[in-house]
Amino acid sequence: MSQNSNANTNSNSNVIPVSELYWSLVDKADKKFSKIRDLPYYQRNRYDTYFYKVFKVYTQLWKFQQENRQKLVDAGLKRWEIGEIASRIAQLYFGQYMRTSEASYLSESYVFYEAILTREYFKEGLFQDVNLANKQLRFLARFLMVCLVLNRREMVHQLVNQLKMLVDECKRTFQETDFKEWKLVVQEIVRLLKADTAFMNIRPLRYSLVLDPHPDSLSHVPPSVPLRNLRLRDAILSSYHHNEVKFSELTLDTFRMLQCLEWEPSGSFYQSSGARIIQNGSSGSSRMNYSQDIADPTLPPNPRKAVLYRPSVTHFIAVLATICEELPPDGVLLIYLSASGTGTFIDTTGNSARNLQLHAIYSDATSASPFGPQCDVLDPSQKSQGDCLQHQSGCLQFGTRGSGGLNCIYPSDFVPFTRRPLFLIIDSDNSEAFKAIVGAEKGEPVAVLLSPSSSSPIAAADSSRHTSGRLFTIFLTAPLQAFCLLLGHSGSDIDMDLFNKAEKLLSSSLNAWGSALATSNTLNPVWAQTLSDPFLRRLLLRFLFCQAVLTLYAPTFNKKEFHPMCMPPLPASVLPTTTNSQMVVMQIASIFNAVNNFIFSEEVVLPEDKQDDTEAMSN
Repeated sequence: MSQNSNANTNSNSNVIPVSELYWSLVDKADKKFSKIRDLPYYQRNRYDTYFYKVFKVYTQLWKFQQENRQKLVDAGLKRWEIGEIASRIAQLYFGQYMRTSEASYLSESYVFYEAILTREYFKEGLFQDVNLANKQLRFLARFLMVCLVLNRREMVHQLVNQLKMLVDECKRTFQETDFKEWKLVVQEIVRLLKADTAFMNIRPLRYSLVLDPHPDSLSHVPPSVPLRNLRLRDAILSSYHHNEVKFSELTLDTFRMLQCLEWEPSGSFYQSSGARIIQNGSSGSSRMNYSQDIADPTLPPNPRKAVLYRPSVTHFIAVLATICEELPPDGVLLIYLSASGTGTFIDTTGNSARNLQLHAIYSDATSASPFGPQCDVLDPSQKSQGDCLQHQSGCLQFGTRGSGGLNCIYPSDFVPFTRRPLFLIIDSDNSEAFKAIVGAEKGEPVAVLLSPSSSSPIAAADSSRHTSGRLFTIFLTAPLQAFCLLLGHSGSDIDMDLFNKAEKLLSSSLNAWGSALATSNTLNPVWAQTLSDPFLRRLLLRFLFCQAVLTLYAPTFNKKEFHPMCMPPLPASVLPTTTNSQMVVMQIASIFNAVNNFIFSEEVVLPEDKQDDTEAMSN
């Protein structure tokens, strides 16, 4: 009986044409893809099963078309339809990378997109069908995004040229169709590449074991200091500036921070920078070699990141709440916000709150009451309006002005989430308002890095010079490049031997600062826990360099509005006024013959051997 049943099944399957089986698989895959395409990049744990289901279907579909290619072509299958499947698979991989930050997904996305480019799936009939032309344009734009994030700059420039030519050709061929949106896409990527120059990518922004110290070699706080072993597990990255440099939904600042919070695939930066691009668009290195190079299994996974493009305030808070809920017990959440600030906030009684006094208010109130900060020093009529953080001056503007607090992110918005460890980076002209969070926490002390409230004057800048992004963010992601930009160097005028010498000196100086912090008796436990994570440690040490440079820089000397801040305060031994900190800045400045651009204490003098080196280089 069973034999007859099997025979009938086989007979029925033989009756169904291969093309019908294929199109039923395509329909099934399309339905599952539409369900996962618009899922958010946060709430990752909830949607993991969705990804594996849709990926399973596309794996079956891809394998089926490979095994039955000739029959399907005879039945009318077009090359662009094969390309469409490959493009969907690449999209799935990239989307999963954005949800998990796992580099292997990003690598696989690149492999599929590169295959589409090499095999020219969308070329046939491209200029006879406007829909097919749009598919090719979308493919190029998506592949561009993957190459940008992977830092495959040779391929980026090749794709940009193809995109430009295709948009121009489409405008000529399809005269009745408007391609203004694609012209804007071209303008976006050209503008981003102009700002994010080769100079900004001399070394990878990612944590490279070739250039950065191995986590096992970092100086740690003595075991006698009781600390939890916390790790950076998640990050929220967002920026909102008028006319900011971006490509798609990735702004220049979040693009740099995204890379800064990942491991560099061992050696791939050097391979990609020297890779030869052959005519059909594939790189000189093979897929197998690149995939093997993607990760070091001894390293922990990349922290997951939610990159939010111009979110509404309610959406931002919803994402923040969700990620805090998912944060592992040993996890730290990093929040990076870059946005313009607003002026003094006026409450409903018409009184302007005194934000500059809030930190002292909270410190006194917290020690006096187990229930947290009070508002006794404020007008009693204000008490009924809740936490005194609601009365501070200043916030970040995440939307159009003139809508009250609807588009504003206030320091008080973060207080409910201080039940989990937070590492907060604010790059804004109103960053100082966020000092108020420290002392108002609900359970965990917050680590806060704050940008200067005024943009630092960059030497030799003129109105025609393009923006390179926020200087504070550049200091945190590419500190030596930020130093050079401050001095007026664009990159083309930099001697690479001098730059490499300065890079080595900066690396050794940052490590020395790390050791000084780890052995300090006055280091706040918040920063002591930060030192155990390589990403957070690197950000903190680069902040110290930024603080020293901007404090000693002649045009900003003794001008507090140009100096970054951190809360809680760091030990006096690493402050810019110390001899060691001044010496670091002086030695790096001397390499670029720029000592006169800074103001140092009289007792800080270059060693004779350094003076001789400087004179020799200048001659």
